[in-house]
Amino acid sequence: MIISYPYILLIIAGLAGIIWGLPAAHRLKSPFDIAAAVVVLCGVITFALGVLLTFIPGFF
Repeated sequence: MIISYPYILLIIAGLAGIIWGLPAAHRLKSPFDIAAAVVVLCGVITFALGVLLTFIPGFF
């Protein structure tokens, strides 16, 4: 099994967005908490895409 290292950056970026965004979505005031929630959503999508492409490179 060959692991493609550029896709690991997607995993790291997704985890960073999730780790920052979850507490920020509850801590920030009203207009900014929506942006933090969107960052969490993008982080989840980026993380899932990174895991998928790392372990199944020919998926798409």
